[in-house]
Amino acid sequence: MKLCIGTVQFGMDYGVFDAPKKDPEYCIKCLDFATQNGINAIDTATAYGTAEEITGRFLAKKTIEREKLFISTKLLPNIMDAVEPKDYVKVIRCNLQKSLDTLHTDYVDTFYFHSSRYAFKPELLEAIAVMKKEGLARNVGVSVYYPDEALACFENSNINYIQAPYSIFDHRMREEDVFGQGSKAGFNIDVRTVFIKGLIRLRDSEVPDHLGKARPILRKLDVLCKETGYSRIELAMGYVRREMTINHLVFGVRSLEQLKEDIKSFNKEIPESIFDEIDTEFSGIDADLVVPSLWVK
Repeated sequence: MKLCIGTVQFGMDYGVFDAPKKDPEYCIKCLDFATQNGINAIDTATAYGTAEEITGRFLAKKTIEREKLFISTKLLPNIMDAVEPKDYVKVIRCNLQKSLDTLHTDYVDTFYFHSSRYAFKPELLEAIAVMKKEGLARNVGVSVYYPDEALACFENSNINYIQAPYSIFDHRMREEDVFGQGSKAGFNIDVRTVFIKGLIRLRDSEVPDHLGKARPILRKLDVLCKETGYSRIELAMGYVRREMTINHLVFGVRSLEQLKEDIKSFNKEIPESIFDEIDTEFSGIDADLVVPSLWVK
């Protein structure tokens, strides 16, 4: 498993408190540091505000060879809803080409549908596969939210990649054998929401009222940290890193300092016995806490 820089925070307000996006030059500085320190994967999307543009500015500098990078982007959510089937390929190609122009590259390594329900639409999956045949994308797939969406993808040979949520508090993909089934189907899997939109980073007093039921769970995690000597971030990244079938752990960057610390945390070796305890102690947490799209303020 490798790390992948998630760029949503570069292009728009994001996080538990919708933290303001960063200055573009600062974001490029973070990408420079990441690629100079062993991270070659970058995840972006049309829906992430100016993130594609910032990523494109970084790529245009050519401080690292394009072939050494793994760039992923996503089609605008829901954009295919009003499109006639006969126009699927044309609309997908047109939008992907816009992304390629913005990114200053002639292909992406993975191109996703950003609407998870498209996992259940074989005709759309067939259409996005054309982008792979035409060389505009080396892999194609769907960014999913729920195990049933991931499992539906595995039944379709037109695609070969998914991005899914997975964290120390969200075991749904593991419990439903998504990783095992994906591996058997020959799929590549990246995971996101490892810090649950920054929730895992918050002190007790910083947790907003609408996420109040996270406080006792975070306190329980702090007890485990004290008992084992590992930080929250080390345990959160280590728990995900343990799953050998995952290609990339996608994580956001709030600051260069945080990026440096996260790289160190990712490389920390943690005993399997601690992960077994996490499997027991943090199983079955409500989806409306671990799935940010379900948060109600």
